[in-house]
This record gives sequence, structure tokens and C-alpha cells, in this order.
Amino acid sequence: MGNKSAAIEGWYSLDEERPHLIGTQCQSCQTYYFPKQSTFCRNPDCQSESFEEVPLSRTGTIWSYTNAGYQPPEPFVAPENFEPFTIAAVELEREKMIVLGQMISGVAPADLKVGDKVELVMDTLYSNEDGEKLIWKWQPITGATS
Repeated sequence: MGNKSAAIEGWYSLDEERPHLIGTQCQSCQTYYFPKQSTFCRNPDCQSESFEEVPLSRTGTIWSYTNAGYQPPEPFVAPENFEPFTIAAVELEREKMIVLGQMISGVAPADLKVGDKVELVMDTLYSNEDGEKLIWKWQPITGATS
């Protein structure tokens, strides 16, 4: 059961050292999108239909956070014995867009504050007979202060 694969194909790289989310950028107005946008630019001032796939920032700043004190509904796959986890809304460093994600295990809302610096990591969402299914999570950057 050593096989690791993405829980959501095409949304992020599985680079062990420097994973990143995969978004798109409008070639006309330069607006970033995650998940990827491919049909039309949602910027009301832009009529473009041309996008380039781009790696998004690996680091950002906590904009908001909370906890998931109950098991989310499907399609979320939770362990049999559900444990609450922390969710963070993170403003990506370069793109200045907000991306939601779980914090790594062991980080409680009481451990965080708005403005904390975090980085993107890959972690196991769940395991099945095919192996581990990985998802992005946020991890505090040790020693970083707001």
C-alpha cells in the first residue's frame, strides 16, 4: 500500500519537496484562478477566453480560520473515527487570492492568528486498497511572524 496519488487529479503537483497548487492565469488581464478556469474570464472588465496553466504560490498569509467540528458530507472522505480539524483561508503570496484548505494535523484554531505565514504541503486525506490519496494542506512556517 505504498502507492501515493492525488485525491483530486490536476489540482496540485505531488512534488515531495515543493508541492504547489495548479491554477490558470488569464492571458489578457492576468487574473489568477483556482481551481483552473478554461472557458471565459470571470473578470467583468475582460472578455478573454485564453488561459495559461500556472503553478501558484506555495506560501501565503492566514486571512481567516475555523474548525470543522463535524464530519463534512460526501464527497469528503473522512476516517472512520472522525476527529475535528482546522481549516484556513490563506491569501496566496503572489496572486493575492484566497484558497481554503485544511491545516496539518495537530494545529488547532487556538494556535493560529490572522496574519500568520503558512506554506503548502501534501498530506494523506485517506487510504484505500489503491494506496494513499493526497491533498494539499497548510502548515505554519516555523519562526515566521506577521
